[in-house]
Amino acid sequence: MLNISGIENGYVIDHIEAGKSLKIYELLKLDKCDCPVAIIKNARSNKQGKKDIIKIEALIDLDLDLLGYLDDSVTVNVIRGGKIVEKKHLSLPTQITDVVKCKNPRCITSIEQGLPHVFILTDAEKRVYRCKYCEEQLEKGRKKK
Repeated sequence: MLNISGIENGYVIDHIEAGKSLKIYELLKLDKCDCPVAIIKNARSNKQGKKDIIKIEALIDLDLDLLGYLDDSVTVNVIRGGKIVEKKHLSLPTQITDVVKCKNPRCITSIEQGLPHVFILTDAEKRVYRCKYCEEQLEKGRKKK
């Protein structure tokens, strides 16, 4: 059995859908983090069968909205002094900025290069996000867990 040691101060991002940890690693820009980061892929899980886990040995700024958008079933455990001091359960954010780009060629974001790509949650049940400027729906629908 694989053994990954505990961390003293930092985060454990748990219950990541199996195979999705590298995408989360990239989008959270953890490669730029000057601290130890462990990615555990395909760990056994009673609930999910298999899951991924990311351990970050530092209390850095984590974009919880980005994490919630990518997978709102993820939990983030805050570790201090080697113990879990807080467990954050994520939800779909009401707005995401610069996570995805609007695909509408007529959208103002295609013309104005410095404009942020902002999407608003318009239907939480169906997980629908629309561009703030042109109301284009995000191309790729997200599955409900």
